[in-house]
Amino acid sequence: MYTRLLKTLLPLRQVFAVQSSLVHNTVADYAAVKKTTSAAGGVMGLGKGKKKAGKLGTMEKKELPVESDPHRLVSYVCGSNIYTSGEDVKLQEDSAYPAWLWTLNVGPAPRLSELDPSTKRYWLRVRTAGMRRNNKLRSMRRF
Repeated sequence: MYTRLLKTLLPLRQVFAVQSSLVHNTVADYAAVKKTTSAAGGVMGLGKGKKKAGKLGTMEKKELPVESDPHRLVSYVCGSNIYTSGEDVKLQEDSAYPAWLWTLNVGPAPRLSELDPSTKRYWLRVRTAGMRRNNKLRSMRRF
């Protein structure tokens, strides 16, 4: 009966030196060894020793052509044509474009101290800064 109990409690372990005279001893008195697999170094849970290659294998790096003609770089928007036929968009004079295009901010975003607190942009930036702070504090917690 005791051996049947051991088999049900420890199905994955090999139990050594089970004697009928030690029936009244506890299960912790017996030495038990886990079976090992073909894992790296014989340690369970570390994966197999050899890694299998992916189904696709290695990806080859594509080299894209780069425009080197200075006249074409100055007069066309290189790479604007997404179709196989046709050509890139030709640049026009500055007066052909709307006035708001020249007032766009292309540099870094203004600091929070430079924004007006009565605007929606200011409060959106405050909210995102608070969320970043909370996420950083939450990621530093242990559990």
